[in-house]
Amino acid sequence: MLSVTHLSCSRGDKRLFSGVTLSLQPGQWLHLEGDNGVGKTSLLRLVCGLSALEEGEISWKNQSVVKNPEEFRADLAYLGHQLALKEDLSPLENLLADAAVAGRTLSEPEALAALAQLGLRGREHLPVRVLSQGQKRRTALARLAVSQAKLWILDEPYVALDPTAQNALSEVINAHLANGGMVLLTSHQSVALQGQGSSYRLTA
Repeated sequence: MLSVTHLSCSRGDKRLFSGVTLSLQPGQWLHLEGDNGVGKTSLLRLVCGLSALEEGEISWKNQSVVKNPEEFRADLAYLGHQLALKEDLSPLENLLADAAVAGRTLSEPEALAALAQLGLRGREHLPVRVLSQGQKRRTALARLAVSQAKLWILDEPYVALDPTAQNALSEVINAHLANGGMVLLTSHQSVALQGQGSSYRLTA
């Protein structure tokens, strides 16, 4: 479903990586590893289409994403370092607004259940600006629990989460994989997910 072939990336005169080739099929996850500064976030942004390709090709459903970017974006959920939350809205309002913008139907009970799953029960109606960093990240991660995207690309999703929240996130990811979803993620922590998993170490 996802194919990345001979991808390269430079920053100024420095070559971060080259020749990256990887793929994902339904139910599979891949843990992208590498030292700090080697370009893991840059690679994720390239795959998501947030940065321009220098070399290589990215295909989705056996078609170049350059030729059909709309379908690829509709099938993609990306969580980066920036959580993209509206600070004046509550966690519940953020989830409902995101769904509306994406043209998806999301009921209030479904949104509340997702927030509760990520440990936000009792904080669903508070403005995001008053939440802790960990609670804000849980709010962003709750969007995954209600996502219909087939491909999740997650940059350090476990950061700033306590063990309970980490377990809850793993449950959300495992349910996605069990339903035929795919996950490409980075994490400085060990990753133990269900389904078919592998790791790819990024080097310069």
